[in-house]
Amino acid sequence: MPEYDHSAAWKPRMTDAEITAEARRIIADAYRPVPQVPTAYRDTSPLPAYGTAPPVPQPDRRIVPAWAAGTAVAGIGVGATCVGIGCGIWLACQGFAAVTLTSVLFVTLPIAGLAGVFTAIGCALRALKNVHTETHHHYAGPVRQETNTITAPAYGLIARNRNELNR
Repeated sequence: MPEYDHSAAWKPRMTDAEITAEARRIIADAYRPVPQVPTAYRDTSPLPAYGTAPPVPQPDRRIVPAWAAGTAVAGIGVGATCVGIGCGIWLACQGFAAVTLTSVLFVTLPIAGLAGVFTAIGCALRALKNVHTETHHHYAGPVRQETNTITAPAYGLIARNRNELNR
């Protein structure tokens, strides 16, 4: 590690008084207020008798279109719905976190109730579907029923289907 020579050959270039004066000048310059410059100008000269006219205030009377108002209301409704669903999920997760008989019933009873309602609706629809009314067929003539047999031999390593219709 080199040693530095602190001999008398090195002398400071400024005296203590000069250093103090320079420090005070730098600090004073740093804290000197910035002159204020105006950012707007008003022309006070009179307007010409002819030529370009001065600006005239134009009142704004906009009417919001119905589709925009409907979109805004729908957005508020969707947002409120999402908040409600999120709160419901949060409450359900709170119920899942506390695994007790009450929390299990809290989760399963509404699901079982909905399943019961859907089952009842399905049974009612099936009962309505099986109701037969008297129908009258409007065709006349002999009816012949043919039973056809289809043989489909498949043999060999790679099976090939050859369907043959036998009458």
